[in-house]
Amino acid sequence: MYGIVEIQGQQFKVEKDQRLFVHHIKDVAEGDSLEFEKVLLLDQDGEVRVGAPTVEGAKVVCEVIRPLVKGKKVLVFHKKRRKGYRKLKGHRQQFTQLSVKEIVG
Repeated sequence: MYGIVEIQGQQFKVEKDQRLFVHHIKDVAEGDSLEFEKVLLLDQDGEVRVGAPTVEGAKVVCEVIRPLVKGKKVLVFHKKRRKGYRKLKGHRQQFTQLSVKEIVG
């Protein structure tokens, strides 16, 4: 059984006991339980239910494993040749790690 769920504007294919990284969710603690009700598609043993726009009565229950995880550093480098212009900026995206406990449909 799997489902496609929308979490903070992004769509994820989720299965039970799967771990996933989503954009940072504020005001959650380790061990908290979250429910996401924007389930766009459900597949139960080959029977596919597609929502219009969401599947009614379906939800995905997740548990917060780590509330703040930093991603890899992304470097952005700008340069104009022969002008002496160089600029380097870095960015680390923040994520929340979740574990899917159950898919209710």
